[in-house]
Amino acid sequence: MKTHDATFAGRHLSATLEIISCGGQGILFSPYNDRWRELRKVCVLELFSQRRVLSFRPGREDEVARLLRSVSAECRDGRAVNLSEKICRMMNDVVVRAAVGGRCDRRDDFLHELDEAVRLTGGFNLADLYPSSRLVRRFSAAARDMGKCQRSIFRIVQSIIQERTGGGAGERRRGPARRASEASKGRRATDIFGAGSETSSTTVEWAMSELMKNPRILHKAQAEVREAFKGQGRLSEEDIVKVRLDYLHLVIKETLRLHPPAALLLPRECGATCRVMGYDVPKGTKVFVNVWAIGRDDRYWGADAEAFRPERFDDKEKSAAVDFKGDDFEFLPFGAGRRMCPGVSLGMANMELALASLLFHFDWELPSGVRPQDLDMTETFGITVRRNSKLWLHAQPRVPCA
Repeated sequence: MKTHDATFAGRHLSATLEIISCGGQGILFSPYNDRWRELRKVCVLELFSQRRVLSFRPGREDEVARLLRSVSAECRDGRAVNLSEKICRMMNDVVVRAAVGGRCDRRDDFLHELDEAVRLTGGFNLADLYPSSRLVRRFSAAARDMGKCQRSIFRIVQSIIQERTGGGAGERRRGPARRASEASKGRRATDIFGAGSETSSTTVEWAMSELMKNPRILHKAQAEVREAFKGQGRLSEEDIVKVRLDYLHLVIKETLRLHPPAALLLPRECGATCRVMGYDVPKGTKVFVNVWAIGRDDRYWGADAEAFRPERFDDKEKSAAVDFKGDDFEFLPFGAGRRMCPGVSLGMANMELALASLLFHFDWELPSGVRPQDLDMTETFGITVRRNSKLWLHAQPRVPCA
């Protein structure tokens, strides 16, 4: 990611990843070439630059307000709230609004197919053991299921794009070049809709899980937010930026350390034979970077590396200067180098506003009979690392949602 970054900037596609990415057509899985550089440039200019992230602020605040109203309505009769589901829906709405300017009517269908795609990327696939065998791939259940999933996702994304651009019935009358262009847009949008919402929602979900498991940290984070915005009825992103919620930021960093959204990042491929740390790495070698293990290595994080302790990033600690911008190789939740996630600024803005608002407006409790130390923190394995079970919590309104 530093000395040999260009050599390892390629993407290795498993059988299922090749299907869901349409052979690496989007920005996430595209080969390292001029086309990828152009795609990344466009995405940064139109979505991920600081100016564009600020321009999406009203949409973010609107969707977080919808989330708060939804939680408030559901908790009135004492029912537990499926916070995992609500956070996932909210993040998807935020990203889709940023990308195309409106909400998606088929959001739940899209999220269902995205769940299936994430599950399939983490499962066993015989086609990966025999990549040159067309016969094995033809009869691979995972490849077949991923094909169905990809077609469903693509149809949903295409319908969103056509709705926002005035397409639809007239699309069939357009020429092949125009249809190919629309298909290309759909593949790029699929990457943005999926990766943009999946990683942010997973991080906020894990942050709330760790806070519920550590009541002291939960109360400290809530106290900071409520003291900073005492007397206000609603948080605005502008106020959060002005006030600087330092401890909340530490909570997010510690969550990213223990629960990086993509535990192995995305697979890279060696583009030319090279020598790394005394080892000869042949061209075409598939390479994973285990940022999950690096973030829990006691050589970098001390004897309490497995503990959730946001204070380790405090100014008084040796890890205070460690950040996730790709320069500190003990902390790489978003990767580093040329293939580092370009949407860090957008993701952080989404996560900070959502988490601060949830802590400000509600007191949170685990379901009856569940102690903090008994909360299930089991992870699932896939292209992203989610909770194995949904996070169900009881919410008690503290500050009415304006």
